[in-house]
Amino acid sequence: MKTILIMRHGEATPMQADDAGRNLTQAGHDEAEKMGLWLSKAHSPDALLVSPYIRAQQTAAGVAKNNVFKFSETTSDIIPEGKPQIAADYLETLIAAHPKCNTWLIVAHMPIVSYLVDQLSPGNMPIFNTGAVAVINYDEQTQRSSYLSINAPENV
Repeated sequence: MKTILIMRHGEATPMQADDAGRNLTQAGHDEAEKMGLWLSKAHSPDALLVSPYIRAQQTAAGVAKNNVFKFSETTSDIIPEGKPQIAADYLETLIAAHPKCNTWLIVAHMPIVSYLVDQLSPGNMPIFNTGAVAVINYDEQTQRSSYLSINAPENV
């Protein structure tokens, strides 16, 4: 059994023409670090998959202050307009290719984070606050998942 943690980036600056270039606000940096500390205590993620967008990269950096990843990769499959089926298939491929990694953290954006939860655990499509993390148990043998919870910075 593996754990998949799907995280929305921290609070970002307002929408602009260059969406990929948006930075985290100070509150967003604080959310990332707070959730990183919570993740280290509650789940100890050891693999990271992150969007190339600046705000996701900054969120992952904040989380990494309290976590050590055996595997880390940036992928365009989880940008906001990414396709959830492709992202889920790629994640499952990575899980199979890296059997020593037991807890996978995905740092991405709305709406792909909600769609990805639904792709892995049909019928579950939570709305993510900034910095929130959905927790999913994943059985790599059956490729079946169960959605457990969503945790937001204000609740941990």
